Amino acid sequence: MKVHELYGKEFVLSYEIFPPKTPQGEINLRAALGELAAYRPGFISVTYGAGGSTRDKTLELALRIRGEFGIMPLVHFTCVGANRTEIERYIAEVKSRGLTNILALRGDPPQGETRFVPPADGFSYASELVSFIRAINGFSIGVAGYPEKHLEAASLDADIDNLKRKVDAGANFIITQLFYNNNDFYEFMNRIRRKGINLPVVPGIMPVTNRANIEKVTTMCGAKIPGELAQRLAACGNVDSVCDVGIEYSVEQCRELKSWGVPGMHFYILNKSQAVKRVIDALA
Repeated sequence: MKVHELYGKEFVLSYEIFPPKTPQGEINLRAALGELAAYRPGFISVTYGAGGSTRDKTLELALRIRGEFGIMPLVHFTCVGANRTEIERYIAEVKSRGLTNILALRGDPPQGETRFVPPADGFSYASELVSFIRAINGFSIGVAGYPEKHLEAASLDADIDNLKRKVDAGANFIITQLFYNNNDFYEFMNRIRRKGINLPVVPGIMPVTNRANIEKVTTMCGAKIPGELAQRLAACGNVDSVCDVGIEYSVEQCRELKSWGVPGMHFYILNKSQAVKRVIDALA
């Protein structure tokens, strides 16, 4: 089964996780997956560390998800730190393991660098990576969409032009960056449909669970906190109330998106289960 084939048949839940760095992180992730697997997600995506630093762990974790939980994995892959020969070798290994779903990304500049510099004989853009993987054949290829535009894009229109290049290169589905204002998503959808982009587009959701974390995440990705949510969070007197408000807001956001007709939701779970469990339970 391939990821893009899921959409249109039923509403699809999915999660994003990352390879843990410590033994305790492994334990925590296993517990989270055990709880979230009960909701029968269509797939779980596994991130790929900066500069390919978790390449082997990403593949290992994807195989564990399939073997232990019977859930289809979606393997992330970026242009960072790999030339064409290395990319071809890794994609061949992914294929040899029977994994057929890849999220193709340009990737962020390595830590400490402010500008993306492609490796020698590597790729500068995700569209080039998509085209390369498509030529290998046999994969369902996902790409990223940015309802509020990518941080480096000159404008939303320019960013959508870039998305169109990824689609034309052979992408099968789109997962968006996290966002908190549904109107931004609706406007994004209107614009990409006018551009002739008709692939499944899955909204990325991350419930707010603490102020420090959400400030860090939104700064990194460029997502904005709407005034209404900011006011509700500012009124919270402790960590627990921040989490409660964040989950309540996510429930409202997801209900509206589901009524609007999105084909699924992709939760950025940060290797934890409780907040997303509460959101899914409320939606059910």
